[in-house]
Amino acid sequence: MSKPIFRFAPSPNGYLHTGHAYSALFTWQAAQQAGGEVLLRIEDIDTGRCRPEYTEQIFDDLAWLGLSWPEPVRVQSEHFDDYRKAAVVLAGKDLLYPCFCSRKQIAARARGDFDPDGAVRYPGTCKHLNADEVQRRQDSGEVFALRLDMDKAIGLVGPIGQEYSDLSEWGDVVLVRKDTPTSYHLSVVVDDTIQGVTNVTRGMDMYAATAIHLLLQKLLGLPTPHYQHHRLVEDDMGRKLGKSDGDKSLKALRDEGVQPGDLVAIFEL
Repeated sequence: MSKPIFRFAPSPNGYLHTGHAYSALFTWQAAQQAGGEVLLRIEDIDTGRCRPEYTEQIFDDLAWLGLSWPEPVRVQSEHFDDYRKAAVVLAGKDLLYPCFCSRKQIAARARGDFDPDGAVRYPGTCKHLNADEVQRRQDSGEVFALRLDMDKAIGLVGPIGQEYSDLSEWGDVVLVRKDTPTSYHLSVVVDDTIQGVTNVTRGMDMYAATAIHLLLQKLLGLPTPHYQHHRLVEDDMGRKLGKSDGDKSLKALRDEGVQPGDLVAIFEL
């Protein structure tokens, strides 16, 4: 039997913090216990926010933690054609439709309806645009995303991943963004297949979204890894740490003299 393949896939849109350190150490420990290995993947489809210096710092921080990984590292922005091909498969099943709405428009029309992630659930505004209207707006240069027709997708494969979340509660999720030819949901299931990932360890903040990934794997005929969701590192108020909230980075902790063993002791790994 081939050895288990895990992956750690940070986004270089900021510096890693202690929550990332916990997830990385948890993943490498799980792989070691299973006799497997961990692949490092750089998820930089958000080309507007991701920076090369953040990628280099990721490598530096993980090496500081005592972790290693095989080369070459898969960088998502170098593989947009792989995600385009997957979108073409879904479009061929008549599962995608263009959405011209802005976030502001969606929020105004959603009437307080939220998905399992706590984001405003798309109300289906563009779902029933006729072909002439779609063509007119495309010809005029309006940018658009491509959304998954969730009702139609569920009708094709039935309820999937109900232990994680009810797919109908997600609404029609974006699979191709306006600014890049993929989305997180589409790119991760494609990458996991291409890289032969058998085990996915990630935080509980991704627990509900796993249902979407199981659905996409079924629709695209892709294998499903074994999923394991670990606890989140929180501050004293019970808030999940985040880059956008200005939580202290590993780089800053290192500059203060914190050692990797200090983090391991705190995490009780």
